[in-house]
Amino acid sequence: MMNEFIKLNARPRLNSPHMLAAWPGVGNVATIVATYLKSKLEFKELGEIVAPQFFDPIGIAVKNNVVEAPQFPQSKFYYWKDKTVPRSKGLILFIGDDQPAAKAYALAQCVLDVGMRFGVKRIYTCAAALTHIHPTELPRVWGVATSPPLTVELKKYNLLERGNFQIAGLNGLLLGAAKERNVEGVCLLGEVPTYATRVPNPMASLAIIGVLAKMLNVKIDTVELARQADEAKETMKQLTARAMGEYIDLFTEPIWEQGGEETEEDGED
Repeated sequence: MMNEFIKLNARPRLNSPHMLAAWPGVGNVATIVATYLKSKLEFKELGEIVAPQFFDPIGIAVKNNVVEAPQFPQSKFYYWKDKTVPRSKGLILFIGDDQPAAKAYALAQCVLDVGMRFGVKRIYTCAAALTHIHPTELPRVWGVATSPPLTVELKKYNLLERGNFQIAGLNGLLLGAAKERNVEGVCLLGEVPTYATRVPNPMASLAIIGVLAKMLNVKIDTVELARQADEAKETMKQLTARAMGEYIDLFTEPIWEQGGEETEEDGED
């Protein structure tokens, strides 16, 4: 029986598909990956999760002195089948506009309900890995999985293994919930500078898509995303230069001030 908070608009025949789920997070890494895939592949609408059950609006908009109805973040499902491949597994895509302040675990269960309704065998999520990477460096991709055998499979893609750490938010929690229900799960994390967590990071997303496309055996045109990554890289360089300037101003002393102190000390002698 389908969860009462889920509305499906289609009943496609999918052959044990994979699922990719994404919510906004650090660097918007996951959302960039999901929305880019949606723009490049011919996804069709599958359904949605009823948002008012998980989100409480804290205000309303007013246009021309008229109050509008409360707006809720969207939580939508899409599906895609590779028509060039016989008996294609297909891919279910879930994109959440926001993460709820509460009931995150319940929302994760709704996403899993849809996945299991269509026989999903593996769920992918994406996230940011905060490091001291310089904006001129190519982000590396970390990989974690819900079982030891699956981590062995990840070695084929030269993913970094970082041992023990946490993945915050639903991009991590969903995999924990999937493990409870014996569904395979993989999270791909792209490196993001620790000083630029609030800046969208298409560089990390581009690195993840490069790996994800191989894992899903899907061809993705990444020219547009690569261009966005180059533009973002320049912005990161400017942020780095500005941060270094502020660091120097904070921890160093102008020479003229140093000179003034030396003159005063000489006078006292």
